[in-house]
Amino acid sequence: MARRRLNLSTPRDIRKSANRVANMLLNGEIGAKAGQAVISACKVCLESIRTDKQERRLDELEKLVKEMRPSDGL
Repeated sequence: MARRRLNLSTPRDIRKSANRVANMLLNGEIGAKAGQAVISACKVCLESIRTDKQERRLDELEKLVKEMRPSDGL
């Protein structure tokens, strides 16, 4: 079987990959167990991307709050 690569870098890439896997399952190109493993990997990557985005936003908010606080002279 030919090697396949899925790009899981962005939510859009993950959506495309999940769609591709679903089609492969429907066409009998991969088994259910392999399909489930790929979909699980997609979920992990998507959650990681979301967590990274939330951390960046939180860092930005914390920076803004610090900038808004009056200086204590410390």
